Amino acid sequence: MTTSSKTIPHPFHVLSKPAGAACNLACEYCFYLDKDKLYPGSRLRMTDEVLNAYINQLLTSQPIPEVSVAWQGGEPTLMGLDFFKRSVDLVKKYKRPSQQVNYTLQTNGTLLDDEWCTFFKKNSFLVGLSCDGPAEMHDAYRVDKGGQGSFKQVKRGWDLLQKHGVETNILCAVHAANSHHPLNVYRFFRDNLQARFIQFIPVVERVFPRTRLQAKMDALKPEGREQRLHLIEPINVSPRSVNPKQYGKFLIDIFDEWVQHDVGTMFVQMFDSSLASWCGLPASVCVFQETCGRSLVLEHNGDIYSCDHFVEPSHRLGNILEKPMPDLVNSLNQRNFGLNKHEELPTTCRECDVGFACQGECPRNRFPKPPDYNERLNFLCEGYRLFFRHVDRPMQKMAELLRNGKSATEIMG
Repeated sequence: MTTSSKTIPHPFHVLSKPAGAACNLACEYCFYLDKDKLYPGSRLRMTDEVLNAYINQLLTSQPIPEVSVAWQGGEPTLMGLDFFKRSVDLVKKYKRPSQQVNYTLQTNGTLLDDEWCTFFKKNSFLVGLSCDGPAEMHDAYRVDKGGQGSFKQVKRGWDLLQKHGVETNILCAVHAANSHHPLNVYRFFRDNLQARFIQFIPVVERVFPRTRLQAKMDALKPEGREQRLHLIEPINVSPRSVNPKQYGKFLIDIFDEWVQHDVGTMFVQMFDSSLASWCGLPASVCVFQETCGRSLVLEHNGDIYSCDHFVEPSHRLGNILEKPMPDLVNSLNQRNFGLNKHEELPTTCRECDVGFACQGECPRNRFPKPPDYNERLNFLCEGYRLFFRHVDRPMQKMAELLRNGKSATEIMG
């Protein structure tokens, strides 16, 4: 099927999951593993028909010259290297002469070898590696199917990527096991791994009344995993989740180290996005933008969903084999989904002194909590207030430096 002839006013981003929720690890806080229950009996592997439609529709529908082909999971490398070689060939087939196509892939790194890394380097892939810090913190929750820690295999993957000169970044989940050791985590990435680009993602693992009972039942089954399809209102979070106040302190401690020593040499997504807000620019991270809805998810079978954290039946927009991608992106349901982030912003957020930087964060983390079920404040609100208020003065100084044509690195002087 060819793409729609309609003109779309804004670019959009698609995060493709070619192996769906399939993964060779069993990270305890993973919100995506149970999405395989949306496709009972499926092999969870993208066919060449869906791959062709995805690349064709994505490249022919984007109104801007720079397009990102993004792969995630589950674990995308389960598809095998030949799948990604075919995807690169399809890009060459469908891209316009003026188009620049960037490839990104998020992986746990455990299946990588020299052949994979040679391919990444040759095709200029940006590879994000999931790692939660030093071994004892990483292995707390990032385990294999047998419950064993995965740090050694992940570190091996990182070393291979560095050996081949692949462009990389680190995605670190912040949770109960590492949130009390911010500088240990940061310095491990900076000094031991010599990473230069880091994303910190807070773990907010919601617990549902239905799944509490289900968890007891599942414990008797071989897999022993909770079912966590987000179908009903949450009332609490798991013990693995990061404490909101501690998350704020985690970011503050790392920021204080960064702003004194590492501006311009270490790039922390949270700090870059915050600086954009203080400069009066749109935040570079979708969760801190006023509205959302332009970052969608493509499942292995061609289904498009509103967002990575809303892959559930009520947010399925359609299938690209049946309806062109731009029509799904610009559907009324998706437009309303994006606008609702701002429309449903609580009064407390609208009146907050740092609301311009937070924007209520991601709607997935706005839910009623005991004892007050009335206002759907973001679960992490207390932590964000601590962080954004703490960084206000240095952010103002860096913004002023940039407005005057100077480098933000001068703040370290």
